[in-house]
Amino acid sequence: MPKAKVVAEAVFVSVVFGLALFYLMDTLWNGVFVDWFTRNYMVTYMEYSEEFGGEVPVTKPDWGSIKVLILRLILMAAVGFPVIVAAAAGIYAKIREKETIKDAGRMFQEYMNGDKEASEVFPEGYAEAAAQMTEMKAAMKRHEQIIRDEAARKNDLIAYLAHDLKTPLTSVIGYLSLLDEAPDMPEKQKEKYVGIALDKAVRLEKLINEFFEITRYNLQQMELEEECIDLYYMLLQMADEFYPLLKPHGNRISLCVDEDLTIYGDSEKLARVFNNILKNAIAYSYPDTAIEIWTKKAAGEVQIYFRNKGRTIPAQKLETIFEKFFRLDESRGTHTGGAGLGLAIAKEIVHLHGGKIRAASEKELTTFCVTLPV
Repeated sequence: MPKAKVVAEAVFVSVVFGLALFYLMDTLWNGVFVDWFTRNYMVTYMEYSEEFGGEVPVTKPDWGSIKVLILRLILMAAVGFPVIVAAAAGIYAKIREKETIKDAGRMFQEYMNGDKEASEVFPEGYAEAAAQMTEMKAAMKRHEQIIRDEAARKNDLIAYLAHDLKTPLTSVIGYLSLLDEAPDMPEKQKEKYVGIALDKAVRLEKLINEFFEITRYNLQQMELEEECIDLYYMLLQMADEFYPLLKPHGNRISLCVDEDLTIYGDSEKLARVFNNILKNAIAYSYPDTAIEIWTKKAAGEVQIYFRNKGRTIPAQKLETIFEKFFRLDESRGTHTGGAGLGLAIAKEIVHLHGGKIRAASEKELTTFCVTLPV
């Protein structure tokens, strides 16, 4: 409401109040106002009248007192009018404030719960509020997306751990099967297989324990426990550990790695990367073929290559091979893999180390390359 209208309303209220007071005093209170005015501002004296042939009482205004009264009224109006206007404006402001809050709440609810644009909900006078609401809604959407992403990462991690439980379990079963099938195995070899099976069982226990720490463990907050790693020894040990998986299909690992090659990283997590790549290579290799592992050292980085001979991966599938839950062959048996998480896990861990991972496939040769900073 414009200020002029507020002032006009205040004046109108003042006039109505004055007339009502006059009517109350002069009519309902038996002319008390006239009596008061006559007593204080009229003068009565005796004056000779030719008409009556003698002195008669005459009542006239006491202009001096009336001038003082008018001056007082003017001063009272000068002081009282702004007070009345301020009071009226205050009352109006409170009423308007309540209406504004109510309207703003309604528009806020309509905008936040609907699909309308801010300009469709907020009038021109609410341009600043509309901008703030737009920013707030965008921030809320970002926050909701962050919560969804965190929940998705948590669910992914559970799936990752469930997937990785299979590798050590498979090794334990494999070595125990070899021991069971060959009771006359040499003691030295038997001790070796028992030791490997025990190591894998311990690894299995660690993975299970990770399930109980799931609330504080996710891919963005994964902490690396880095140390100097003898890469040759790590790959050699893996080649030996995968022997039970290689033997049934006549596959073998051909290792060509510098014996003095070392890298800096989390040995346990990098072992998971190489395990997943090797497991994938074994699953898709032709029988009686070799899986080649070799390295190249460049300025400040080392490249680890894994190559197997098998069916060529189509280019369109090669682009998505590192995505979670991707499987090359949806109809393959259980021996060729699980939920399609192994390479996605490898990619996440390599990126945490500041490295890169890529794959190429042509002429029935599939090659994975892991690049890590030295």
